[in-house]
Amino acid sequence: MIISAVIFDLDGTVLDNEDEYGIAFNKVLKSLGIDSGTDYPQVGSIGVHENWPILIAKYKIKTNKTIEELARATQDNYLDELDQITLKPGIEEFIKNLKASGIQTALATSNNWFIVQEDFDRLKIDHYFDYVVTAEEVLEKKPAPNIFLKAAEKLSVEPKACLVMEDAPAGVKAAHAAGMKVIGLARSDESEDNLIEADLIVRSYDEITPEVLAKL
Repeated sequence: MIISAVIFDLDGTVLDNEDEYGIAFNKVLKSLGIDSGTDYPQVGSIGVHENWPILIAKYKIKTNKTIEELARATQDNYLDELDQITLKPGIEEFIKNLKASGIQTALATSNNWFIVQEDFDRLKIDHYFDYVVTAEEVLEKKPAPNIFLKAAEKLSVEPKACLVMEDAPAGVKAAHAAGMKVIGLARSDESEDNLIEADLIVRSYDEITPEVLAKL
């Protein structure tokens, strides 16, 4: 595979923030009288807003709050945890090597722009990406391919020349639907099982060598 661009998901792929979003969702669930019984009640990569209808149905929640209010409360709780968030190990060197090889980079996230701005301000990573696509720019989020196709359009690169980095099944499906290869970044045996449809699964960016990329 000849790679012209690498497109990154944000949450759980660039940022080590799965715990913080789990805390944020669980705080809102607790306010609704629900104990999820898990550290990660949310579905990754589909967006905070899109998670709430799923959670309401799953836990049979009765509430007068709107989906928008629940999503905003979740994002506010996430921002309260912002100081705890770090980058995924090895990503800085990985992106540095991509840029040294003339490979473009983009961020394509189902999250909102105001959250991306906060993450960028906290971690000073906006220069990592040549282009950014957020939830506001597409009609359908992952697992629809729109967000990755929009990133390829901004990059002026054919989808088949793009490689996607993802940590969630919805993102893997979206990348393949866009005609792109995808590497799944797993944090555990369970998440590795969930990423089985990825073209390659790794636990760390350190595993992604030029030789590995050439075999995709």
